[in-house]
Amino acid sequence: MTQAFPVLDVHHHVGSAFRALGGAVDEVADAADAGATELASRLEIMDRGGVEQAIVIPGHGYLRPRGIADTRAENDAIAAYRDRTPHRFPAAVGIVEPRDGDASFAELDRCRHELGLAGISFHTRFQGVSLDSRWIRSYCERMAELGLVPVIHAMGDTPEEALWKLADLARWLGDTPVLALDAFSGYEPTRECFFVAEVAPNVIFDTSLSYNFDFIEDFAGRFGAHRVVFGTDLYSPPVGRRISHLLGQIVASALSDDDKAAVLAGNARRLFGLDPIG
Repeated sequence: MTQAFPVLDVHHHVGSAFRALGGAVDEVADAADAGATELASRLEIMDRGGVEQAIVIPGHGYLRPRGIADTRAENDAIAAYRDRTPHRFPAAVGIVEPRDGDASFAELDRCRHELGLAGISFHTRFQGVSLDSRWIRSYCERMAELGLVPVIHAMGDTPEEALWKLADLARWLGDTPVLALDAFSGYEPTRECFFVAEVAPNVIFDTSLSYNFDFIEDFAGRFGAHRVVFGTDLYSPPVGRRISHLLGQIVASALSDDDKAAVLAGNARRLFGLDPIG
């Protein structure tokens, strides 16, 4: 697929979706070979789908028999993934676990100062807490000081990630930009996003899991295209096989070329402090 606009996808998970969502997980004997195959597959999917760059996030279904040591290992791995192919993956987002309490503050500092991560992802349906957890508030407060973007998975049909909790957190954070992932995941959640956008002007929404771009186009017309970024929720193969059909719909939409360019890359580059492509 080709189009006239550079594309930066803000929502790529590196890891097996099956670990979080259920299903068979194939164990591999040679992790190095598996990693090379995964990277090659992702790049082929991106090239075929017309995506120049992506921001990578660990999968939230990783196992934690060693507690925070396993979380640190995930953050090390996602930083290494970024560094292996930086022209395709210009930024990476890490994870901290609310169940680690105060210990996660040191990991936030390490993510920023040692690993150079750009944000921290929360996916509370897989983290054993609700989005209104006091720990998430405390972490986000520290992240604002460090310049780490809060990346919040907010699926409206999941009680732990209810959109009113996203709005409450974002309002509490004031002017700190918050990236909401998966919020346009159905008709009712999409309509709720209009309310969230009105009461929390610091929330930026990605396009992942939306079944079409029509309502998001309406959303952009009402609140501004600067409130929308392109994201696909692409996991590692075999679940991740193609780029979302929304990319073509965005290019074909009635948005101005400037707005299309902003949604497809410009807004995300500004949010994460990235230089323009080229």
